[in-house]
Amino acid sequence: MRGAHHFREEGSEMTGRLSRRTFGLGALGVGASAFGLSACAPGGAAGGGDTEQTEDRNLTYMYFTDGPDQKATEDLITKFEQEHDATVALEIVPFANLEQSLQARLSGGNPPDVARLASLTAFQSDLLDLNQFQQEALDGAFLPEIELAALPASGERLAVPSDLTMNGPLINLALFEQAGIEVPTAWTWAEMVAAAEEIKGAAGTEYGIAIDVSGHRFSTMLSQYGTNFYNEDGTAVALDEGMAAQMLTDFTKYNNDGLMPKDLVLQAGSRYSAANEVFLAGQTPIYISGNWQVAAFAENADFEWAVVPNPSQARAGGFPGGKFMAAFKASPRQELAAEFIAFMNSAESQTAMAQGANFLPTRVDLVESGVDYTNRAEDMSTFLEDVSATPPDAFGTAYSPAFSQIAKDFVAQAGELLAGNVEPAAAATALTEAAEAALADVS
Repeated sequence: MRGAHHFREEGSEMTGRLSRRTFGLGALGVGASAFGLSACAPGGAAGGGDTEQTEDRNLTYMYFTDGPDQKATEDLITKFEQEHDATVALEIVPFANLEQSLQARLSGGNPPDVARLASLTAFQSDLLDLNQFQQEALDGAFLPEIELAALPASGERLAVPSDLTMNGPLINLALFEQAGIEVPTAWTWAEMVAAAEEIKGAAGTEYGIAIDVSGHRFSTMLSQYGTNFYNEDGTAVALDEGMAAQMLTDFTKYNNDGLMPKDLVLQAGSRYSAANEVFLAGQTPIYISGNWQVAAFAENADFEWAVVPNPSQARAGGFPGGKFMAAFKASPRQELAAEFIAFMNSAESQTAMAQGANFLPTRVDLVESGVDYTNRAEDMSTFLEDVSATPPDAFGTAYSPAFSQIAKDFVAQAGELLAGNVEPAAAATALTEAAEAALADVS
C-alpha cells in the first residue's frame, strides 16, 4: 500500500443534532493525566512558526460524531484542558451539514480553531500549516498510505489523519445458524450471494445483503471487482470500464432481484443513506458497512453478530477511509490549535480513541504494535487484517482530492441504473468521464 492525496466522502451513522459543550478547569478539581502527556504531547514551535497570537486559551472544536467516539473525545478534551491550562468548546454538527456550516463560518470571519473533517479539498486554502508549530511531533508519525492526504506538493502539513476506517461485512449470526450456514473465514462474492439467498429463503428476511448508499461503500465492491477510479497516487484516472460494467451489472441484478434494498438507493438520489436500520431490524443477514459500526452495534444490536472478511472477486481487501483534524489560518489561536491537534493524535490519545470508540489508528507505531481493544477485539482484528489486503489503488482513490465528487457521481449513477435510465456499460463510461472531470476540477 502506498501513496495518495486528499480525502473523500465518508458516510457513517452521524448524529443529527447541534450542541455545544465547554469544559472548564474549575469544575474538574483533579490532578495530572494518567497518560503523562506532558512528555508525549509536544508543544513549542518545532517548525519555526510564529509565536502565539493571543493569550486567550479558549479553543473551539467543530466536530461531527460517528456515535461512540463522542465520549472518548470528551474524555481526551478533559485531559488536554488539565494538562495545558486551556478550555475547549466542542461544537457538534451533523455530518450532512458540516461543509455548509464550516463554509459559512469561514465566510463570516468566525472560523472554529480546529475542525474534524472528512475531506480537505473544499477548505485547502483556509487550512493552517501545522509545521509552523508541531513539525517535529508530527513528521513521520502516520501511515505513509494516508500521510500524503494532508501533505500537498508544497510540503505544508494541512491536517493530521486522526482515524482510519475500513469497509467490510457484518453478519447476523443467528440468521446464519438458522439456515445452517457456517460463518465464513474467507469467501468470494458468489459464495456470499449464495449464502445470502439461502438465508433469505430460510429465515424469511426482507433482503439478503444490505450496503450503505455511499460512493465510498460502492467503491468497496468496485475495488473487489478489480478496479478503482484513480491510480495508487490518486493523480490519474484508472477505471477499467469492463470491470466496472460487470460490477454494475451484478449490482443492478442483486437490487432488481430483491437481494439488496433497491428503494434505499432510489430514494437517496446522490445523498448518503445508511442501511444500518435494516440490519438492526433483522431484515438482512449481511450488511456491508465499516468498523465504526462495531461500537454502535455492541450497544444497540439485540442479536449475535460478527465481522467477517471482505469477499473477493477479482481481488480481495476492502476500501479505506478516515477523518482529519485541521486548524485554520484565520484562527487567533493557531499555536494552541496545533498543540491540541498534536495532543489528540499522540500514541496515548489515539490508543484511547481506538479503545473507546473502536477506531483504527493512523499512527505507524500503533499499527505496528497493535491496539489492545477492550470491546469486540476479534471483530476489530478482522478489519485490521483487511487493511493489508486492500490494493494500493483503493488508497489512491480514497485519498484523491477528486474522490468527494466522484463518490457523489457514483451514487447518482447507481440510481440511474436502478431506475432503468442507463445500461451498465454506458454507466461505466459516464463514470470514467465523471472521474476525469472531478480530477480536472481539483487540479
